Amino acid sequence: MSIENAYLNELMEKVIARDPNEPEFHQAVREVLASLSPVCDARPELITEGVMDALVEPERTIKFRVPWEDDQGNIHINRGYRIQFNSAIGPYKGGLRFHPSVNESIIKFLGFEQTFKNSLTGLPIGGGKGGSDFDPHGKSDAEVMRFCQSFMNELFRHIGPDTDVPAGDIGVGAREIGYLFGQYKRLRNEFTGTLTGKGLSYGGSLARKEATGFGLCYFTDCMLKDHGDSFEGKIAVVSGSGNVAIYCCQKATELGAKVVAMSDSNGYIYDKDGIDLDLIKQIKEVERKRIKVYVERKPSAEYHEGCRGIWTIPCDLAFPCATQNEINLESAKALIANGCKAVCEGSNMPTTPDGIDAILEAGLMYTPSKASNAGGVAVSALEMSQNSMRFYWTFEEVDEKLKGIMSDLYKNVAAAAAEYGHPGNLMVGANIAGFLKVADSMLAYGLV
Repeated sequence: MSIENAYLNELMEKVIARDPNEPEFHQAVREVLASLSPVCDARPELITEGVMDALVEPERTIKFRVPWEDDQGNIHINRGYRIQFNSAIGPYKGGLRFHPSVNESIIKFLGFEQTFKNSLTGLPIGGGKGGSDFDPHGKSDAEVMRFCQSFMNELFRHIGPDTDVPAGDIGVGAREIGYLFGQYKRLRNEFTGTLTGKGLSYGGSLARKEATGFGLCYFTDCMLKDHGDSFEGKIAVVSGSGNVAIYCCQKATELGAKVVAMSDSNGYIYDKDGIDLDLIKQIKEVERKRIKVYVERKPSAEYHEGCRGIWTIPCDLAFPCATQNEINLESAKALIANGCKAVCEGSNMPTTPDGIDAILEAGLMYTPSKASNAGGVAVSALEMSQNSMRFYWTFEEVDEKLKGIMSDLYKNVAAAAAEYGHPGNLMVGANIAGFLKVADSMLAYGLV
């Protein structure tokens, strides 16, 4: 993935030299800069006014320790992060990730991506991300509560409804959001929409849980229709088994596809008859068990250890909804060889650069995550609006707004790709369309 503009190429080298041990951040920045050469050629003021240099540096990086006590009375120390990347178009908005892999590079890449994703929604929200290397799996509710309360003891001073509004991400679901919001409320003595993804009984929005997966399918549906095609009769593979994957599976099925495979971090299942979504929801949402339990209850299905093998299953539509870099060059080649028609990203940056290049060169349709998984943050912004109004919308109203946002998002991305000489390349279109709104706002403020 080459950068043609000499200035942008030099900027990329500066980013690497400044923070040499942040490969995920480098990857995210390179993907965006590689798309922006035609914009910088047409608008040199973006360089001379310092917008490009400021764009790759977070406005604020917060790093802190999180002490907590387990059920046996042992003290543990984890690291907490909140990177407030860009507030040019609104308060920082982005999730919190609790996972052992979390480090500053991953949070920076996620915050950088979030800036453009949020811009693409058309809603007034900036980009941020946070989290910790804490692993909630295998912990008791009491241990998770104590960790969340300790985490919020530091984070609360840096967030607020008009400053920074965190949400959930990997490892941060309804349970964790409840504990985090409860502690924020105690510390600040206020009830405001400072976190999203809240429970319905205390300010959450209907359709928030479904939003990313549904939005992914709405965006994909727009793309397929633009190519004279549809979900009807398609075979789909969905990696992951969290909210994004589960509700992508549901909506893809409703739109006429048959999903035959899903996964978790240990392995994947293949069900030639189509995934039994009710069974998946019972295993993952209610029982919180590993996905291999599926084959114990449905013996006609297969379970395979390891995750990458899921991309060897022949399919028309591939939906990576698990984690970053889950489709590498080898996986991309397997999808191409098996006749896949489209790769539609549901997780953040799930495809490696050489994988993306192979997919595009083979002529497959491709939806970049910063566009196609924006449904979650879009409905989070709708939750913020409902909290501000002390009001709520029905599931149908939120879903209809989401569908409209994703349709407009697709049109804007496709139009930007065509305007800057890359018709049909949604990755270029998403990077340019997301960038321009942020860049114009930064220019309007004066010295960036």
